[in-house]
Amino acid sequence: MGDGNSTVAAVQRALEVLHTTVGKLSQEYGDTLGIRRLVSDVARLSDDLAELGPPDPQHRPGPVPEELEEIPDVEYDASMWTDAEHEGFGAPDRHAP
Repeated sequence: MGDGNSTVAAVQRALEVLHTTVGKLSQEYGDTLGIRRLVSDVARLSDDLAELGPPDPQHRPGPVPEELEEIPDVEYDASMWTDAEHEGFGAPDRHAP
């Protein structure tokens, strides 16, 4: 699957940039615990990527995050709820037996 390979290659390039940038931080900060952790984390991410192998052929990919629709956090028009039943109360014109 060509798309998966290009995605893995993109992650690999990003990790290479991260490795280089963490190396620059190491020169700036010296051998600190935080730097050692960052170096270790980047190495672990690279190892994890290398161990992925091919994707499971049964896997159905979900939507790409850019394709998700953002729903605005605004009040809905109250007329949208006209004639709606209230959960637990039922329709306003019906009564319990």
